[in-house]
Amino acid sequence: MSLLIKGGRIIDPASFTDFIGDILVEGEKISRIAEHIDPPDAACQQIDAQGKIVSPGLIDLHVHLREPGREDEETIESGSRAAVHGGFTCLACMPNTNPVNDNQAVCNFIVSCAAKSALCRIYPVGAISKKQEGKELAEMGDLKDSGAIAFSDDGKSIRDAALMRRALEYSRMLERPIISHCEDTDLSHGGVMHEGLVSTRLGLPPIPAEAESLMVARDIALAELTGGRLHLAHVSSAKSVELVRLAKIRGIKITAEVTPHHFTLTDQAVAGFDTNTKVNPPLRTSQDICALIEGLKDGTIDAIASDHAPHSSAEKELEYTNAPFGLIGLETTLALTISQLVNKGHLTIHQALEKLTINPANILGLPYGRLTEGCWADITIFDSAEQIEIQEATLFSKSKNTPFLGWKLPGKIMATIMNGKVMYKNS
Repeated sequence: MSLLIKGGRIIDPASFTDFIGDILVEGEKISRIAEHIDPPDAACQQIDAQGKIVSPGLIDLHVHLREPGREDEETIESGSRAAVHGGFTCLACMPNTNPVNDNQAVCNFIVSCAAKSALCRIYPVGAISKKQEGKELAEMGDLKDSGAIAFSDDGKSIRDAALMRRALEYSRMLERPIISHCEDTDLSHGGVMHEGLVSTRLGLPPIPAEAESLMVARDIALAELTGGRLHLAHVSSAKSVELVRLAKIRGIKITAEVTPHHFTLTDQAVAGFDTNTKVNPPLRTSQDICALIEGLKDGTIDAIASDHAPHSSAEKELEYTNAPFGLIGLETTLALTISQLVNKGHLTIHQALEKLTINPANILGLPYGRLTEGCWADITIFDSAEQIEIQEATLFSKSKNTPFLGWKLPGKIMATIMNGKVMYKNS
């Protein structure tokens, strides 16, 4: 079975490719890329990509799929369906499920479910500590053998520096990154939004930016001590960006990600008490957004990740202080990246796609994120100009907890292809 993508603007950040042409897929891999390719046979499926961008399949290294345990919020199947609707062909799912993915049985369950029902590639992230309690290391070697692509206690921070040190030492031996949720919970305890003028005016319990930056500094120091592979999740503050920048200058093995909601919304968005703006780390200030964007521009921040965190409407309808942290993002990440970064002149489309494709692939050690002959045929086709309106009825995720409902954004996904198969096509 062959597939021919005709006349699209082919952009591959990994090989600095950018031209109008065709891509021929035969089987699961790309067999040929050229300015013009004739169909190899009458049965060849064709996709007209004129006026569209053809990129490597997008890779999200930070999602929560909730299965096992909270299938009412999301499942591996529904999350993967949202993923391909958003242009993603590969996801790394966090371990804060119920039970926690801290052992081979849970990891094998996730891998098995993904093989049966997922529309995209699903890679489990194993827990750093047993039950994510931060007291004892999980069996990281066993988790790697079962398919864990990285290790994290995301949603919780590792308070014990000695435990974090050992985790980073294992990350070096296992050649898997530690994805750190940086939060000093002594400083953030009870807080629900960024500490500043807005939190004071609203009377909501605050979380200072230092709750993040202090743990960023600690983990950088431990990464330097151990030579381990440290990846910082959802960086949100200007102080954290500067710490990462200095660490990279010193040659420390560190990478970092930012989410679209953190480079799009400030703490002013909380003023309406919409619980869909309650995220951890919290939405911060315009000065922090400027620092995040500068970090994306100069390479301090390597990747853009959704931190897709589904919650039921019943949970999000609680008062602000009691509602859970998190919002969904798989179906808005590309559109917000184009709207807030590319169209505003902060990043080129090449730079934006680099942070959504090859950089996440390299961080996770995956052989994807490329558009070259002989590579796996994971491909995203999108219209960077055509707008979509974010509506509950058109979201594929089981949960609808997003503050972007009603927003009109550029970046319509036309087709998502994995292993040479069309997993989503906009009709």
